[in-house]
Amino acid sequence: MEVLERTPTSILICCTNNALRSPMADGMVKFLQGHVLSVSSVGIRVGTLDQFAVSVMDEVGIDISTHCPKSIENLTYSSFDLILSLSPGAQYQAVDMSQTTDNHLVFWNTFDPSTVEGNREIRLAAYREVWDTLFNRFNGYFVDIGLSVAALNI
Repeated sequence: MEVLERTPTSILICCTNNALRSPMADGMVKFLQGHVLSVSSVGIRVGTLDQFAVSVMDEVGIDISTHCPKSIENLTYSSFDLILSLSPGAQYQAVDMSQTTDNHLVFWNTFDPSTVEGNREIRLAAYREVWDTLFNRFNGYFVDIGLSVAALNI
């Protein structure tokens, strides 16, 4: 992720349904930097919270079970320093939204693990890959901007 001239104080994370990737990312940022950053997440549509995402986050001690998926159309606060998109559709919406606001856009095209078929363990492995990808990206970004990162008991 490109480092901003100043440390962001607010981040909006967008994906397709606000049901798995963005809630996972939202939970990570709140865990890693919630004392420094305000974070919200939305989708271009409202989905149902994905229970595999809840399970994988619970494995690392982050509870997203009370997350309520929200739509970008229902966003009441539009002033974010950073808008992070995790899907192509969300990036399109973020670009559109940035026409009227002053924020920095970043696109991390993130695999949708809900498309994986197989037994529970195969599917959970796909969600863990998304966890690893997002965690490593956030960890690297936060280190780059000089923020310390909380340790996880994984």
